[in-house]
Amino acid sequence: MAGRALNAAVQVGSMLLLARLLTPEDYGLVSMVIAITGFAPVFVDLGTRDAVVQRDHITEGEISALFWITFAVGCGFALIVAATGPFIARFYGEPRLTRIVLLSSLTFVTTALICQHHALLRRAMMFRQIAVIEVGANVLSAAGAIAMAFSGWHYWALVTRPLATSFLTAVGLWVQCRWLPARPTITSGVKEMVRFGINLIGYSMTDFVGRNSDRVAIGKGHGARGLGYYQNALNVYGNLLDLVFSLHDVAAVSLSKLRDNLPELRRLWAKALSTLAFYAMPAFGILAVTGQDLIVLLVGEKWSSAGVLLSVLALRGIPHVVERTLGWLHVAAGRTDRWMRWGVVAASVQLVALFSGLPFGPMGVAVAYVLCMYVLFVPSIAYAGRPLGIGAGDVVKVVGRPLAGALSSAALGFLLRYTLLAHAPRLERMALVALAYLVLYIVVVAGLFRVRAPLDVALSLLRHVLPARFAGRAESAVATSEPRLKTSDLLPREENGEQQGLIWPAGWKASENERTLGCRGRQCPFHDTPR
Repeated sequence: MAGRALNAAVQVGSMLLLARLLTPEDYGLVSMVIAITGFAPVFVDLGTRDAVVQRDHITEGEISALFWITFAVGCGFALIVAATGPFIARFYGEPRLTRIVLLSSLTFVTTALICQHHALLRRAMMFRQIAVIEVGANVLSAAGAIAMAFSGWHYWALVTRPLATSFLTAVGLWVQCRWLPARPTITSGVKEMVRFGINLIGYSMTDFVGRNSDRVAIGKGHGARGLGYYQNALNVYGNLLDLVFSLHDVAAVSLSKLRDNLPELRRLWAKALSTLAFYAMPAFGILAVTGQDLIVLLVGEKWSSAGVLLSVLALRGIPHVVERTLGWLHVAAGRTDRWMRWGVVAASVQLVALFSGLPFGPMGVAVAYVLCMYVLFVPSIAYAGRPLGIGAGDVVKVVGRPLAGALSSAALGFLLRYTLLAHAPRLERMALVALAYLVLYIVVVAGLFRVRAPLDVALSLLRHVLPARFAGRAESAVATSEPRLKTSDLLPREENGEQQGLIWPAGWKASENERTLGCRGRQCPFHDTPR
């Protein structure tokens, strides 16, 4: 989580610098293309990353088969997207998009190179290593984009950044995970994983359509400049939301291990969701009441229209942080088919909202999307949780009180911002509104509703993390004497005629429980705590 937070900080910091160097039109041009071609990370892996994590046992031949399948899919889509460049340019009436699409199509290839190595590291719960790689790639690509913007490359700085990020991520993953694809073995397990993944990606694709149709419609109707304001507001909103979605990897793996113990699964789900809602909902509430001033302070008056849009979109984030967790339950239940069906329903509702708000411009779309999310977020989790015995009442019980606190505090924040503090200096107004929001939120949620378990979780984490940090040198000195786990040992092999799961390197001893499970990895996806 700390890595994701650092990644988001780098993303936001670079975005602020680029926003000062570039124009809304530059952002709009690139957004026109990404709204159509941005499904590369979603589609190319065919959902196999979650499928690999979810399986109890997997062979090297099966991993190799998945690698070559996803690589072929990535190359195929790169060619198709590159060929559609002239048609996309004609659709928007913007000739510059042809070359932008051509370069952006390479993202499909670099994304395909990431998929299985990333899945193997996730399977071993090596989230820290993944975070380091992602942060490093983000920092280097951001530095390159800023340098290009300073040098007068305009929108090309934005075009090359995602390509550089995915390429550098691929390099880092291949260095960390030394596994190399070999001759593929098409087994029944491969077919099951592809079917599992296709259901997963079915949701991802419908979700992509629902999330990007607004940009296509705004770009077509209001041009690059109008879309640029909307996109910059979405950038700030999306980076904050990504911190929440980054928990999917850990939550899906952890809850999947409890499928045979549903009471414990429901208990841990409620605890995790309650803690998430307690902290994430007020984060978006504060962004809503301060967003207009925040954008102007950070990137200048030329982006003031984006600030107004951000204030509205941030209200959507309050329920959105809950809705984004539906994948925890679908993957844990092994029912990605239900995830795909829900995606179709949610995308249809969002398209209705889009066409209802579009006549009123970008602001109309933003308001319609806010209302849409408040309609969808409880049914989305209830539907995902039905196979696990989780219903709408359980969702409301877990998130209802933080939701009430976040909305009531937002009402106070907007009242202060547009009445008593309407003529105050921007920085002073932001600070006072945010402080008033936090005070009321704590009083309502922790005081009136007595929701204090998330505070205990935070204090517990501080008690455990801070001493560990001070003791880090002593622990690292001991760790250096231990044999280092090689990523090649994450794959199985035949031992004494029996298929083993993850393998301990020489020098490690597996417990009796791990031998019974066929699991010998130092960092094992099938146990609560790595050894």
